[in-house]
Amino acid sequence: MAPGSLRCPRRRLPRASRLTQSGNVGQHRMTEEILAMKHVFVYGTLRAGEVNDIGQAAARSALGMPKLIGEGSVRGRLFDFGNYPGLVPDDDGIHVRGDVYEVDERLVSVLDEIEEVYPGEAGLFMQHEVTVDIDGAAFDCLYYPVQRHAVQGLPEIGSGDWVAYRRERK
Repeated sequence: MAPGSLRCPRRRLPRASRLTQSGNVGQHRMTEEILAMKHVFVYGTLRAGEVNDIGQAAARSALGMPKLIGEGSVRGRLFDFGNYPGLVPDDDGIHVRGDVYEVDERLVSVLDEIEEVYPGEAGLFMQHEVTVDIDGAAFDCLYYPVQRHAVQGLPEIGSGDWVAYRRERK
């Protein structure tokens, strides 16, 4: 190393970054591709160990494993549709329990497919945003509540916890 030159330590880039070099000898063009990350709140069959487990959905699509941020809740009313729950947002409702994950934004289209959310079509589930507090930190999350009119006559899950409810009713 020449006197007066600086040596930069090698630094690993975050998992969501890729650094590439290209160009002629002595000339480098650097580009950094940052994969956007999103937060999602899951309260039903997308929870770990359930039929549509978010981690398994990512693996089937060859995407990075979702990172569990923590357990949280949103205000609403939770209903039993038989094989899955539906959440109706309601500021006066109970705390509906779920998990917040950080996910590769490409996983969102996979989740949309699972929840049958398609652009321009009104279905049972909708993609919305909600703020979830975990240990004093606020996370803006995507989540999938249901249309309010769809729950008429369905049993309400008073505990607000789909997983515990499903296990108890077996």
